Amino acid sequence: MCITLGAFGAHGLKMILSPESMSVFQTAVTYQMWHSFALILIALMMDANVHSNTKLLVWSARLMGIGIVFFSGSLYFLAVFNCRWLGVITPIGGISFLMAWLLIFIFSLKGHRK
Repeated sequence: MCITLGAFGAHGLKMILSPESMSVFQTAVTYQMWHSFALILIALMMDANVHSNTKLLVWSARLMGIGIVFFSGSLYFLAVFNCRWLGVITPIGGISFLMAWLLIFIFSLKGHRK
């Protein structure tokens, strides 16, 4: 999905969007891509720790998903449709990302104990 959106932005929107909006669109793609990779890593961590308490990882994955929708999603709409009012929900996604990474950190500190 990230690759498709990135290609769409680079080829389909390049002539339509202003440089500022293009930059916002690219930021959305970048954050979506990195946090999609993080979701894959969380899944691998959960698979490797099947006998451990993985509630922190489950919540981290949920927060990553929420972050992608609110952060990247609002930036996509902001860039393409110039919906400035959506900028107020972008920080919700950023906070979700931060909380997700914090939960991964706490999980790693706990040493995957039951």
